[in-house]
Amino acid sequence: MTTTATPIVFTNVRIFDGSGAPPFAGEVRVEANRITAVARDGAHVPHENARVIDGGSGVLMPGLTEAHAHLTWPTSVEQFVPGMSLPPEELTLTAARNARILLDHGFTSAYSAGALGKRIEPALKAMIDSGGMPGPRLVASSLEREPPNDGALDPGKVDEHGAGPANVAAFVRGCKDIGAQAVKFLISGESALKPGASQQLLYTEEELMAAGEAAREHGLWLTGHAHAAAAVKLGVKAGFRVLYHCTYADDEALDLLEAARGQVFVAPSIGIIQATLDATPPPHFDMTHMKQDAAEVLARQKALVPELRKRGVRLLPGGDYGFPFNPNGRNAWDLKLWVRHFGYTPAEALHAATALGGEIMGQSHELGRVQPGYLADLLLVEGDPTADVAILQNRHALKAIMKDGRFHKEPA
Repeated sequence: MTTTATPIVFTNVRIFDGSGAPPFAGEVRVEANRITAVARDGAHVPHENARVIDGGSGVLMPGLTEAHAHLTWPTSVEQFVPGMSLPPEELTLTAARNARILLDHGFTSAYSAGALGKRIEPALKAMIDSGGMPGPRLVASSLEREPPNDGALDPGKVDEHGAGPANVAAFVRGCKDIGAQAVKFLISGESALKPGASQQLLYTEEELMAAGEAAREHGLWLTGHAHAAAAVKLGVKAGFRVLYHCTYADDEALDLLEAARGQVFVAPSIGIIQATLDATPPPHFDMTHMKQDAAEVLARQKALVPELRKRGVRLLPGGDYGFPFNPNGRNAWDLKLWVRHFGYTPAEALHAATALGGEIMGQSHELGRVQPGYLADLLLVEGDPTADVAILQNRHALKAIMKDGRFHKEPA
């Protein structure tokens, strides 16, 4: 990442400001790590003492936010891993690689949805924040907690913990102690891995309320994997900030989400569903059940997302990337899927990934828009992603990537 104290002026660009409005011709000035001026309609920002970059009529837009990041899920567009398990040393280095890969693909922010190691993400965040390695702004998490079980994918078994409200609260406190900001619970199971599990609650109401109380006491955010309607209801009642999936939400759950729309975010996680349907596994790996489950989830989410949107619930892209058939680095695919399945326009999908991304990162007044005073997390895109959002799936179309006023990728 190039560090410079010289102001930067982007000229000859069309600006998508994150609001969802169409791009407009203009100029942008960056000083230190902030946007200091935006001009439109033939006006100019100050050019004095600045490095002027001709954007070639490309689109200048806010950096993207991945709202369901799994940096320790091992597979990426650069490295295929046939499973979910790596030795600790390799897992740590793979997480570092994945952080850089996300930034390479225009994701300047990432909200973690849980990790496969207890301290990897807090350490990774500290290294990124210090400038020691490239990566997105990161809301770091610890282990993805679930009760111990005999499942093939059981992040909870990495660290021993007991049942009951006191043990759940202690787990939350422990996450604070190691520097995590988000704490992930599997409130319900996952039918793709175990038939019928999505309808099974993994925690009692007392346990989740204890988690919520501990999180509020220690200034942490709770994140929940919640397919079942009962899981969604408990997540809202316990004060979870982010709920993933919400597949089987009933009318009562929808009403609770609507009432809490100023406090809760929902990420339907469509990427993993489409990837499952599209996957062509080797002969020895039978995905029949997973594909059947994915088809049901997709049908439900195609009805769920428009309803949540109508009720004003904040919805964010983020599709469980990092599995062998859904690699880290393909994250921008979610945006195209939102257009394809949920009825979003490209500009509306981009608004969710930028302006709403700033909100889920806890920086709504300084992240996710191209406005004076906002942090200079910017992408210079060849082509117009508000006309064809699939452009963002091609990292070579990203002519410049700026995070915090510094170029991760220099313009030519």
